[in-house]
Amino acid sequence: NTEGRCKYLSGFGNEFSSEDPRCPGSLPEGQNNPQVCPYGLYAEQLSGSAFTCPRPTNKRSWLYRILPSVRHKPYTAMHCGNLTEKWDEVEPDPNQLRWMPFTIPKSSEKKVDFVTGLHTLCGAGDTKSRNGIGIHMFTCNTSMVDRCFNNSDGDFLIVPQQGEILITTEFGKMMVEPNEICVIQQGMRFSVNVFGETRGYVLEVYGAHFELPDLGPIGANGLANPRDFLTPVAWYEDREVATGYTVINKYQGKLFSSQQVFSPFNVVAWHGNYTPYKYNLDNFMVINCVAFDHADPSIFTVLTAKSSRPGVAMADFVIFPPRWGVADHTFRPPYYHRNCMSEFMGLIKGHYEAKEEGFQPGGGTLHSMMTPHGPDRDCFEKSSTALLKPERVADGTMAFMFESSFSMAVTKWGLETCQRLDKSYYQCWEPLRKHFDPNWRPSKQ
Repeated sequence: NTEGRCKYLSGFGNEFSSEDPRCPGSLPEGQNNPQVCPYGLYAEQLSGSAFTCPRPTNKRSWLYRILPSVRHKPYTAMHCGNLTEKWDEVEPDPNQLRWMPFTIPKSSEKKVDFVTGLHTLCGAGDTKSRNGIGIHMFTCNTSMVDRCFNNSDGDFLIVPQQGEILITTEFGKMMVEPNEICVIQQGMRFSVNVFGETRGYVLEVYGAHFELPDLGPIGANGLANPRDFLTPVAWYEDREVATGYTVINKYQGKLFSSQQVFSPFNVVAWHGNYTPYKYNLDNFMVINCVAFDHADPSIFTVLTAKSSRPGVAMADFVIFPPRWGVADHTFRPPYYHRNCMSEFMGLIKGHYEAKEEGFQPGGGTLHSMMTPHGPDRDCFEKSSTALLKPERVADGTMAFMFESSFSMAVTKWGLETCQRLDKSYYQCWEPLRKHFDPNWRPSKQ
């Protein structure tokens, strides 16, 4: 498992356990916190929920480590770069927004790792009250060396778009490739290795954890299957760092750093239901319309972070994978609509059916709540006259959506600094022409 490519435990929402094969029997038997742990390890609990949460929502794991995480120097404030929670930097913008692919810095010009390459694009809410989300891009070209990241504010759902990332966590390693996602939950320390120019998207949620959506009338099977979510096998390193190991902590929207003299990835064994995990989007079981009309995109939800209002998500992660389109008497692409949710879309690969040209891999769009959007003119004209027969949709493509009940604020970086904003986006709808005919009558069959 040293390369993070194999030997994962599978499952989702269940109790897992793992121990590094170099130390057989390192998991205590019969109790979580014995007076003396095997191999002289320290027992440490990582809690992702209140102690008194109902059993189905209680999240915690026990880690058995060489030294406890409490042994570090005091945290001090550090430069946050373009990572922010300042939602009032610029005036609100209700327009349809589109960004061209975000620029990846050249390693020959500047070394940028995952943390320094995080850029907040938009978000809402507040980390202090534990209610909100942030959407970030990461563009980097170098691995984190003797540095790890810890998010005290919430969960990271990471969507690589270009380049593999090898994520080392306290629980073990995960290799995550484009067309896969991973979730690093609140409080878990991790480091990211890259193998060249790398880019991707991050959805951060404060105050909730991601879970599988309820299936309702769909029944027992469909969408993302629990057995396809993978958690890492325990792996440890017993390594002292004389020059200091930096632990970076995101806390109340700011970054802080602390020094310690040993690697934080010193967990020999662990068990629990609060773990990092990954998922291959190719495993998604698509549910779709087989008669007429275009079903709502909620049928493509992979993970959801629920709000306190039943049926309303703080954030949904939705994908638009390859599938068959068979609906009769139907305009098959996404319909024109306005929505009480905010929709950020990204493209991992391919060409999105509703906007085949302007929407590019590594870029994004934001359609804020009640801002109208839908297919461009070319898509509308083509699909309105198409011969309706069974056809493959989105072959070679993977688009996704971060959908939220929050009204999103775009950062100054997103609107001004990054210089990737496509100010001509609105023009893709300008050629739409009137087809209204007051003399139209239904044809006789």
